[in-house]
Amino acid sequence: MRKQRRELQEASISFLDVISCGFGAIVLLLVIAKVGDPSALEDAEKKLLGSVKSHQERLFEIRGESVILDQRLQSRKQQLSELSERVARLKEKLASVAKQSDQLSQSKIREREQLQLVLQVLTEEMQRLLGPEFQKKNKLVGGIPADSDYIIFVIDTSGSMQSAAWQKVQIEMLNILDVYPEVKGIQVLNDMGQYMFSAYKNQWIPDSPKMRTNITTKLATWAPFSNSSPVEGIESAIKVFYKPGRRISIYTLGDDFQGSSIRRVVKEIDRLNKANRGSDRLVRIHAIGFPVHLRPGVSPSTSAMRFAALMRELSYNNGGTFIGLNSLQ
Repeated sequence: MRKQRRELQEASISFLDVISCGFGAIVLLLVIAKVGDPSALEDAEKKLLGSVKSHQERLFEIRGESVILDQRLQSRKQQLSELSERVARLKEKLASVAKQSDQLSQSKIREREQLQLVLQVLTEEMQRLLGPEFQKKNKLVGGIPADSDYIIFVIDTSGSMQSAAWQKVQIEMLNILDVYPEVKGIQVLNDMGQYMFSAYKNQWIPDSPKMRTNITTKLATWAPFSNSSPVEGIESAIKVFYKPGRRISIYTLGDDFQGSSIRRVVKEIDRLNKANRGSDRLVRIHAIGFPVHLRPGVSPSTSAMRFAALMRELSYNNGGTFIGLNSLQ
């Protein structure tokens, strides 16, 4: 029996699938494979990675700086809030002080008016009792003779006076000027004979309300060198400003005496301030002692005691008055 030969197929479907897949894989490899110089590609990759790393580090730095700046901002906000609260409290205090100052000013005005009224009543009563022809034998204000036409201030400008008593000095200056409503001349020296106003050196400052204001204003910041001894200032005042016929009072303001000898100073002033005839002196010498070196429970300093002894002797010998203040308030 004759076998029939089987017809051969040129290509099966499975074979075609395999061939297609193989070609597709080759094409894909060609697409994804790196084409070019391998070393150039490697350098480009390194540069890219370095740039990415640099940008990452810069990003971290910026984030850190941002956190620090945010913390500073919060701190500044807190400080601003505290300062705002402090300003508000200071404004309240300022308003309270201004109100108290206004009340005090009004109280002083009322007291002044009452004192003027009492003085007027007393004057009328004295005239009624003593008669219209009665005249006072002296002109004393607070125990200080106020009979001079010219006044000279000799002020201790040392550090102790500046730091502890300067406000009180200004107050006492005003009080003394108030004792003399009008004089022919004023002069202000420090304890070493230096002038407050160099333009008026060796001459009298003309008296006027404006000039008195200028004196008190200048006194607030006036601080020439001082040796804590009023001797030079007193001697200069007598030598330069005394002339026959002038009634002059010297007011010495200080807290201590650092000179070598009280006795020598007293003898020198006695010699310089003695009139040619009689026992009268050329000028009056008054003194006000400020208790800078006197504290409760503490022994007074030797220099303060020497100042009190010196000025008590000088004022007594030269027709004046020594007043020792018991407080700087």
